[in-house]
Amino acid sequence: MAILNVTPDSFSGDGLQGRRDAALRKAEAAIAAGAGILDIGGESSRPGALSVSEQEELDRVIPLVERLAGGPVPVSVDTVKPGVMRAALRAGASLINDINAFAEVGAVEAVKDSDAALCVMHMQGEPRTMQSQPRYDDVVVEVSRHLAARVAVLGEAGVAPERIIVDPGFGFGKTLDHNLALLRAMDRIVALGYPVLVGLSRKSMIGAITGRPVESRLGGSVAAAMIAVQRGAHIVRVHDVAETVDALKVLDAVNGIAC
Repeated sequence: MAILNVTPDSFSGDGLQGRRDAALRKAEAAIAAGAGILDIGGESSRPGALSVSEQEELDRVIPLVERLAGGPVPVSVDTVKPGVMRAALRAGASLINDINAFAEVGAVEAVKDSDAALCVMHMQGEPRTMQSQPRYDDVVVEVSRHLAARVAVLGEAGVAPERIIVDPGFGFGKTLDHNLALLRAMDRIVALGYPVLVGLSRKSMIGAITGRPVESRLGGSVAAAMIAVQRGAHIVRVHDVAETVDALKVLDAVNGIAC
């Protein structure tokens, strides 16, 4: 899954707000490099980020969805707003990726009658404050329970199980130790029975481990993606598509899987 940020304040410094042609070129390059999904986000979810208005997010995201939907790979929209979800689905999005696990009032209703896949993520708190003092008694148990509970809500609304993806939410209200515990126990997230999406690319945990600034975290990000896949992740959400694809091709070859 290739990250396509159309924000001014992405933590990774790759936001493309107001640069539609550049965003389209980046999407084309990601597809050529081997991306299987494009994930478009119009509101930053970095630690400390503030919300933007629904209209601003729509203006950033929907024109790109309209241009890219129906292309060679599915388009995902990363949003917490029911209004943006509805507009994205009308524009042709194939996946709604919600860091708030469809907990916003009206979110379940916005997506339940579509055919789109739905990614349910765990987050403790909200982006503005989530990294202030995250605490868990057992992060793996609590994240697993939260994901199972939100999946159950979608099921009760009539969402078919095959539409659901889960994401443990690395870096969303979690310390380095919490993130490492989740990565070590990825099999317990996989055991929930749904495809698992992970987003580790360039995150602060990579910086904490390697000591490198955000623009120099390629090696650590690729290593983290490989570890996640080895431990059962089905989708890796990344900034650096070509390098991650190459690494996963090598992993597949070693495992005897045709590339």
